[in-house]
Amino acid sequence: MNFAEQLVRAGRTFPRQPAVSLGARVVHDYAALAMRAARIAGGLRARFGLKAGDNVAIVMWNAPEYVEVLYGIWQAGLAAVPINAKLHAKEVAWILENSQARLCFASADIAEALAGEVAPGLEEIVVPGTPAYARLLDADAAAMVPRSPDDLAWLFYTSGTTGRPKGAMLSHGSLLAQTVNYFADVDQILPQDCIVHAAPMSHGSGCYGLPHVAKAANQVIPESGGFDPAETLALIGRWPGASFFFAPTMVYRLVNAPEIGDADTANLKAIIYGGGPMYVADLQKALAVLGPKLVQIYGQGEAPMTITGLPKWMHADSSHPRYLERLGSAGYARTDVEVMVADAEDRPLPPGEIGEVLARGAVVMQGYWRNPEATAAALRGGWLHTGDLGSFDEDGFLTLKDRSKDMIISGGTNIYPREIEEVLLRHERVAEVSVVGRPHPDWGEEVVAFVVAAPGATLSEAELDRLCLDNIARFKRPKAYRFVAALPKNNYGKVLKTELRKEFGVKQG
Repeated sequence: MNFAEQLVRAGRTFPRQPAVSLGARVVHDYAALAMRAARIAGGLRARFGLKAGDNVAIVMWNAPEYVEVLYGIWQAGLAAVPINAKLHAKEVAWILENSQARLCFASADIAEALAGEVAPGLEEIVVPGTPAYARLLDADAAAMVPRSPDDLAWLFYTSGTTGRPKGAMLSHGSLLAQTVNYFADVDQILPQDCIVHAAPMSHGSGCYGLPHVAKAANQVIPESGGFDPAETLALIGRWPGASFFFAPTMVYRLVNAPEIGDADTANLKAIIYGGGPMYVADLQKALAVLGPKLVQIYGQGEAPMTITGLPKWMHADSSHPRYLERLGSAGYARTDVEVMVADAEDRPLPPGEIGEVLARGAVVMQGYWRNPEATAAALRGGWLHTGDLGSFDEDGFLTLKDRSKDMIISGGTNIYPREIEEVLLRHERVAEVSVVGRPHPDWGEEVVAFVVAAPGATLSEAELDRLCLDNIARFKRPKAYRFVAALPKNNYGKVLKTELRKEFGVKQG
């Protein structure tokens, strides 16, 4: 089954229901959205000669066109490669080349930045609002290209600990599994509801757009294209049945916004939060301000939406004797996924013991694109090895204890220190570097780099900052540099990041 059938059904059954809105204004109903996606599919096949199994990238800021492009790609039998629009042009170019994308849809500013970084094999960059995009919409509507549940649908690039991202291969069956699971474990959706895309549609918010399309609910794009607390509150007032996917830091910023006291949040239906830890005290305040509207999810790009979750009613069940412990947990296994906490030999551990979190089920990726070694390691024994450490309690609630591989989560976005370290080590006067995260009141964590200069050399923050800005996305660059004489190491020469965090006042993992 081609996942784009979900849009075709919505267009047939609820043709006049608002499908895509920009701010307070409806842009397309479901009949129009389904037709536009079908024409894009026709244009992709007729004009560019793309065939089933080809990959098409999307590197766009949140916009109404995002939805029609995504479903047009699928209807044409192609696989979508949504890319984080915040990445540096060089990072985007690498993904375009690695994914073997034949075509790329890009926002105008991103297309301009990519002009000198075009990947081999890429035929064209198409910008919405241009004549090239209009020609796609003038094409004859394409019939649905059949796809099997195992065919690639979404190539989800995750940040990698080796300095390069890996493409998690998500099939049509995986997209259907996460969509159905939304109805089973997250929330119900009615056609009059909506999802507001204040978080990037290339990631979690886009994934949660899928069940909303399946139920003919409205996809609302903020006019800012992102998250602004005042704008978010205004959109809640405008649209009934409003749901969001938020990083915990976004929940914190919304609840503490000056406008929250006068806001009418009666239309708020659900805030699904995930992508990083949320302090219980902050969660309690959010529940007090917003009511029982929160749902927690724990997942990753390799098993999107979700592995475990904590539903609305458990957030509200304050009479339970272990209520605070449950709020601090990542919830329990979703309906159609098996979850295990295992030791180093992948043997299940009893409640209370800490080990790696493993998962298996239809939602789990098929593997990493063009990376058999990483695939074998991640999926050994038929289980996804998440790299996260946690423990179950006696009731089956999972508590995450640590993030392996020293990952930093800033604003709900994963940042891997190794990637930043490799860039900084390109500087001829940098001898050693180690990157860690430290607490930030709004973003959860921010990046700090500890730098050892070459003997007799001097370094400035400005030149290191320039090096980072020239090679990686702005949000990844260190927000502080600490120049030190040496890095703490163990007997084997491994840098002790725990000592860095302790010695320099940066939080432990």
